[in-house]
Order: sequence, then C-alpha cells, then structure tokens
Amino acid sequence: TQSTWGNTTFRAAVMLTVEQAKRNAGRKAVDDLLQNNSVIGVGSGSTIVSVIERISELVKERNWNVTCVSSSVQTSKLVLEHGLVLSDLDHHPVIDITIDGADECDSKLNLIKGGGGAQTREKVLAFNSKRFVVVADHRKDSAVLGQQWKQGVPVEILSLAQTPLMLTFQKLGGHPKLRLSRDSSEPYRTDNGNLIVDVDFGLIENPNELATQLSQLPGVLEHGLFCGMAEKAYFGTEDGKVKTRLSDGTTEILEL
Repeated sequence: TQSTWGNTTFRAAVMLTVEQAKRNAGRKAVDDLLQNNSVIGVGSGSTIVSVIERISELVKERNWNVTCVSSSVQTSKLVLEHGLVLSDLDHHPVIDITIDGADECDSKLNLIKGGGGAQTREKVLAFNSKRFVVVADHRKDSAVLGQQWKQGVPVEILSLAQTPLMLTFQKLGGHPKLRLSRDSSEPYRTDNGNLIVDVDFGLIENPNELATQLSQLPGVLEHGLFCGMAEKAYFGTEDGKVKTRLSDGTTEILEL
C-alpha cells in the first residue's frame, strides 16, 4: 500500500510539474507579446488555457482593447468565459499575433500540431498573422519531429477519400490510423465535420518535403505539419524557468 501511494504521489508531482511548465510558458509569452489595440489569434489545447487567462488578467488590469480570434469552438467558449472580445477572420482578416500550442517542435521550429483536431483552423490563423508564436512544455521540445510525439501527423481528410488516402499514406512510408471519438464508438469529426487520419512517419528528417507531398493529395484538406511558420517558441522547463528559441536556433533561458 505504501509503495502504491508513493508511486501515485510521484506521478502527481510529475504531472504538476508539466502543468506548471505549460502555465509558465503561456503566461510569459503573453507578458512579452501582448499589446494594447491588437488582434490576437488564440490557438487550441491545454497550454492555451493559461494564455487566455493571462490575456484576460492584463486586459482588465490595464484597461486594454484586445480582440481575440479563435481557432476552435472550445477556445471560443474559453475566450467568452474570460470576458474577452471574440471576433473572426471575416471582421479581422489580418491578425497581429497568434499564440498557439504544439504537439512537437523541432530545432528549426517546424511543428506537429493537431493532437486536438484543430490543425486546419489553427493553420489558417497562423498564416494570416503578422507573427506566430508557440507555447509548450519541455516534453514538446525535440531535435527532430517524431522523436517524442509518437501519435503521428494529423491529416484532416474528406470522408469519400478515406480508403484511397490510407493506401497513399502507406506508399509515402506512413502508418495511417483513423482517429476515433473519445469512446471509440465512431470516427472523430473535426469542427469542420471532417475525418482525421493520424499517420506515423517515424522520424521526419525533412518535414518541408513531407508537408508538400501531403498538401498535393486530393482529399486532404490540411495536415498538422507547420513548416517555417513560427518565429519563436516558449518552453516551460522542469526547473520552473522558460526557454525561448528562435527559428535560427538561438535560445535563451528566462527567469520568472
């Protein structure tokens, strides 16, 4: 009993460290980047919760005018729950800066995104932003994509193309798996109403080449490889600090 209790306590402590690392990265990025009279793109995922919380705090403390554009239904709800102004790309087609999470980030800031199923909307926001910045915990920091994220590259597809695309993904060297709903009773559907196939390509030494190949396939709406889009990443570290990295590889350790 003591051993079980000890293991449980240890796991809880590790989880607390990860959650705090996410929080540190998200809050530090907002502190550095948020400006008055700006339009902010807000991504999806667990790390973004801290981003929205900090934006809300600063807007209220400083009486700032900030408008948020969201990448998912879930994020939109969080934005409104925190009393922030929510808009869309129809009204704000150019975003000042988008802050988003990542499932994995390599040494050149190429990303795998889409673990939460929102990569298509997230990429639209990032593409239409003057600046795109990533926040994550230390587990997402890799030298090469596929080193730590083993679930594969999420690919949003049209239902009618599912079977032929599965075969094509295999020809490209991937191991495709249709994503299922949380209870595994039916295929997962994105906010856009489409399917997601998670394709394991192993270590991705040339993400740009793979991204181009996937984008050219009929029936593929969007994939989770974000290449050459992010200018900076904030990683919450295990020791309570934040490490930043630029796309040229320059890193800095920040004390909180």
